[in-house]
Amino acid sequence: CCMKAQLSALTLVCATLSIVNKQMTLVYKSENPTTSKRILKLVKGLFEVETQLSIIHKMNLKKNNIYQIKVSGNVLEILETLGLKSSKGLLDCPLRSIVTKECCARAYLAGAFLASGSINNPVKSNYHLEIKANNEHHAKYIMDLLERFYIPSKVTMRRNYPIVYIKTAEKIGDFIRLVGASDSLLKFEDIRIQRDFKNNLTRLDNCEIANEMKTQKAANAQLEMIQSLINQGLYSQCDTKMREVIDLRLKYPDASLSELCDYYYQDYGQEISKSGLKHRFNKIASLEKKG
Repeated sequence: CCMKAQLSALTLVCATLSIVNKQMTLVYKSENPTTSKRILKLVKGLFEVETQLSIIHKMNLKKNNIYQIKVSGNVLEILETLGLKSSKGLLDCPLRSIVTKECCARAYLAGAFLASGSINNPVKSNYHLEIKANNEHHAKYIMDLLERFYIPSKVTMRRNYPIVYIKTAEKIGDFIRLVGASDSLLKFEDIRIQRDFKNNLTRLDNCEIANEMKTQKAANAQLEMIQSLINQGLYSQCDTKMREVIDLRLKYPDASLSELCDYYYQDYGQEISKSGLKHRFNKIASLEKKG
């Protein structure tokens, strides 16, 4: 059943139906040799038909080979078996009966991805997985299957074709796991962990830089205030506690409030909190403004 589901997706995306001299032929085309090999294996495993493999050499700049598989005999029976034909004729997406079982739904998604899917290299770009659908009905079909496995997706149009895509790294990992690509999953998760680790380090560095700048700005403001107070001859009007804080700031001009608390205990043998330091600086500021 899973072979049928996977071949159904590959047939819908990769195959065309031709009729020559009243004889029907299915022609599969793919630039991926592994996908073509998989199609050939599924066709031969499911049906007793004649197959012909040929390689077409493209003459454009890409020069990718096109692998073509012709399937002759019992074509209508093949399409019916794969859920692509009913009494009403050819269908633009498979019958739901093809993916009733969970294993078949997984196999269909694997086939759709093999046929027209891709994942961005997460080392160099944002996380992005996409599958090109044949039409809007087929796109909805794929999105519904993904939703069954709690993988939300969206659709966009590109060159008149709907593209089903996933942008979340965790959900892309879930998809790779879903279709059974265990080796690729390990590689993807390894890259994702390393990238997230580097991003977290960068965020921490940026946060530390921002905190350092904030500390320096506050310290400079306090130093300017103290210098203004001294210039006005108001230092003598400060009580002992205020003088201790003034002397401490002048002695440690680059220290943060937390560091000043430690230095206060080191120099005066008494503990003081950050709020206590702020209170004393506020009293010094009030005296400086009155002066």
